[in-house]
Amino acid sequence: MAAQGRVRVAVVGAGIRGSMFARALQQNPDAELVAVCEPVERTRAAAAAALGVPVCADVEELLTRFADELTAVVVATPDFAHRDVAVRCAEAGLHLLVEKPLATTVEDAEAITLASERAGVHAVVGFENRWNERFAEVRAQLAGGGQGRVVHQVANLNDTVFVPTQMLSWAGASSPAWFLMPHTLDLTMWLSDAVPVDVFARGVKRVLPGRGVPTWDVVTASFAMSDGSVVVLNSSWVLPTSMPSVFDFRYEVHTDTTSYTVDISPSGVTRYDAERASWLQFGVHERAGRLRGVPIDMVDDFVALLGGADLDLPGARHGLLVTRSIVAVHESLETGRPVPIGSGPAGPDAADAAPADPQSIPA
Repeated sequence: MAAQGRVRVAVVGAGIRGSMFARALQQNPDAELVAVCEPVERTRAAAAAALGVPVCADVEELLTRFADELTAVVVATPDFAHRDVAVRCAEAGLHLLVEKPLATTVEDAEAITLASERAGVHAVVGFENRWNERFAEVRAQLAGGGQGRVVHQVANLNDTVFVPTQMLSWAGASSPAWFLMPHTLDLTMWLSDAVPVDVFARGVKRVLPGRGVPTWDVVTASFAMSDGSVVVLNSSWVLPTSMPSVFDFRYEVHTDTTSYTVDISPSGVTRYDAERASWLQFGVHERAGRLRGVPIDMVDDFVALLGGADLDLPGARHGLLVTRSIVAVHESLETGRPVPIGSGPAGPDAADAAPADPQSIPA
């Protein structure tokens, strides 16, 4: 691993998110983007031209060439492809920022958790809505103790059908529950300081299978939480493309004295043209040649953490619990029954591993 000082980072995956993270690292004065890793030749060439850094074809090439220079790796591969990259890089002594979800199987999430703990490296999971000032303010008010105890939360996070049919080439290996619910489930846990105990889920498979994408159109999941509250998460992948935004995000938190509603989708700026109205989005935007926004702040905090800042960021064990929960959602969808959510150790020898990141929600 690289010596103390400037945080030297590689990004694995040069798609939409990986390219954005790479730019965020290049503009951070405390970081250096050393290299990018991307298996698709056309995307690899585009990344090399846009970023001006070496672009490797696979992780083994990346580690062979740059392991001694690196401090950390950002894992921005498709959701189902996190394990091999994260485990290999952790074993090489590199800190990890892994896009949510940590993994899409319990076995993969356990492997990443154990590898990072054995290596003594940080493994931060990119639940980026924690960096949204709206949710941060709600959490601060709830934590102050004057707004009552949480009774229930409802989250509607949906995408138009553009996402699974055009944006994602791997949607058939995912679902609206995998792609969207880790965001909202993490928020419910973060805002209430509670963890899910069991879940009952229902869904529909009709539209997307008919368009050649073998996954769920919509999933709704009801969770019982450890504090006695309840959570309902709704996620669809088949909203019409005439919607004013590619995503629809509405959130409710209700306590015994107070209610909060958070509407993320409308930006406050509506554009009208001959075909439809649309909301301009500012979650990531550019000012004076620099990217700004929630995921950029997340990357900056990851760099600050590795530089010694005392920050409470979501770690691998929290990511493991979210993965267990979404696996339970899919089990409930298939069985038609409520499913308990296991929260045991990451493996038979987990007790022997020293957690590198104590800032995780306890199981």
